[in-house]
Amino acid sequence: MRMQLPDFRLRPASLSGRTILVTGATGGLGRALSMSCALAGATVILSGRNLAKLEKVYDEIEERGAPQPAIAPLDLASAAAPDYDGLAELIQREFGTLDGLVHAAALLGERTPLEMYDIPTWCRVLHVNLTAPLILTQVLLPQLRRSSAASVLLVSSGVAHDPGPYWGAYAVSKAGLESVRALLSQELAEVSGVRVNSVSPGRLRTPMRAAAYPAEDPNTLPLPDTVTDAFVYLLSEESRAIAGQCVTLT
Repeated sequence: MRMQLPDFRLRPASLSGRTILVTGATGGLGRALSMSCALAGATVILSGRNLAKLEKVYDEIEERGAPQPAIAPLDLASAAAPDYDGLAELIQREFGTLDGLVHAAALLGERTPLEMYDIPTWCRVLHVNLTAPLILTQVLLPQLRRSSAASVLLVSSGVAHDPGPYWGAYAVSKAGLESVRALLSQELAEVSGVRVNSVSPGRLRTPMRAAAYPAEDPNTLPLPDTVTDAFVYLLSEESRAIAGQCVTLT
């Protein structure tokens, strides 16, 4: 089921006292989400594969006077069980509770016909976009369950519901992520207060969009920070009644 959200505007205390982990925190949308969550009062755990870029986002958040963030490097393409367990142990040791988890990391892969699709690339895209978010959610569930209103957000796409030709592994991974959202939400509703939703943010001025549409004028697209209020709302306690939804932003 797809839904639209009530009107919501970010406030400095919208996420006050909450701890939020954002994957892909140095990318276009991930970076904007990390900054918005911090400005809404959250302690943001920045996760990504490039330490230098994570440190830059860390410095930008501190310069804005937001709560001190944390850095948790993790390469989803190559991470093994000890890496995931190490992240869970870090969060448990430093924070004890995790109030929000945003899966913003993703790979585009190739824009090519399926009959010509490079299989190693296919496997890598499906792993980073679909399998890794499930693994990370699994290992962090103990910390999420300790929150009074934990929220897991999956970043979806229009191609998850209406795939066009040549979208390949990216479309398949996003469709699979929607199934994960539906299944996990129903299963967790019976045993915990952890809610799971997905957000399809629409066309944004990001490096991934530029790679997918190289001839497109980026100046015709909205910046990622124009959609972050919706994510902040879904991470806040104000939205605790919303679960199992695919939210489409316009």
